[in-house]
Amino acid sequence: MTIVPSTPIASRAEELDALDAILPFDRRDQLAALLTDDDVATLKHLAQEGMGENTLRALASDLGYLEAWCRLATGDPLPWPAPEALLLKFVAHHLWDPVERAEDPSHGMPADVEVGLRAERLLRADGPHAPGTVQRRLTSWSILTRWRGLSGAFGAPSLKSALRLAVRASNRPRQRKSKKAVTLDILTKLLEACAGDRLVDARDRALLLAAFASGGRRRSEVAALRVEDLADEEPVRANPADENSPPLPCLSIRLGRTKTTTADENEHVLLIGRPVTVLKRWLSDAQIKDGPVFRRIDQWGNIDRRALTPQSVNLVLKARCEQAGLDPALFSAHGLRSGYLTEAANRGIPLPEAMQQSLHKSVTQAASYYNNAERKNGRAARLIV
Repeated sequence: MTIVPSTPIASRAEELDALDAILPFDRRDQLAALLTDDDVATLKHLAQEGMGENTLRALASDLGYLEAWCRLATGDPLPWPAPEALLLKFVAHHLWDPVERAEDPSHGMPADVEVGLRAERLLRADGPHAPGTVQRRLTSWSILTRWRGLSGAFGAPSLKSALRLAVRASNRPRQRKSKKAVTLDILTKLLEACAGDRLVDARDRALLLAAFASGGRRRSEVAALRVEDLADEEPVRANPADENSPPLPCLSIRLGRTKTTTADENEHVLLIGRPVTVLKRWLSDAQIKDGPVFRRIDQWGNIDRRALTPQSVNLVLKARCEQAGLDPALFSAHGLRSGYLTEAANRGIPLPEAMQQSLHKSVTQAASYYNNAERKNGRAARLIV
């Protein structure tokens, strides 16, 4: 039997298999072709150091994009550390003035670089990139540089100035993650859209209710939820001030590491009432006793052992929006998070109490939903009606 020698790309793909819980399978071969051996070693080191899965997944994706862009733009792999001129070139290629581009085709990203990135399915945007995307990739670049024990020019005044001017020139208003919040009236329509008897209906009802009622959980937190993270609590009264009010089931959800916490903080939130009943009904119907709570279901109704991905959580919400007669383009999974706080504000729930459930760390961010609700309900905008 002849043993076929392993190619560098195949070897890197095997190395990335060790990160199978973090990197989606359909991206591994692509990343293996884009990354260098040192890149893969860095990612494995970060995983061993306990870096959060979502952060590591984002770093791997950004690193793959940076490597591809650098090869197309310079003909060479990404240098470490990156010289200041290369950082400025990255900004110039991604944040540019559409008006000037119309007069000067050489302004912005060169055509051959754009074609190459689109061929790799790494570039989908038309026009300049969102400033937030460019700044996030520069941050990832900086983080990876530091983890290699190097220092870069990421704090250089020229780069800060270029970013500031480029953001102004790109003239792109900041976009909300979800154009519309999934408030209770919208959630009711989504639940009506999955009121059937199929397993996928039971899953989607439980997913939507649990994600909203637990404080508007992020899609990554919904996808990562496991049966082992659920704990029954003593029933609570529907009206805490009335000892004769009916008892409601109560469930504690341990979140572990989130976007704004570490696993050591052991954050948890509560589910009370109908969401608990619906969630337990899904687990019972699906015969799920351990592992991921929300799983893939194929067209024949077979339940996979694998969890839904964060992207799938978003697609579930958009599909139910379409079935409910709503425009899916106006909603995303983040609308459950903004909708929870908006609903809390509309009901007069104090901001600190709502933040205990949503686990927002930034009062400014959480308060923005409250301020918007107060403006709509207040008298200041009703001087002339």
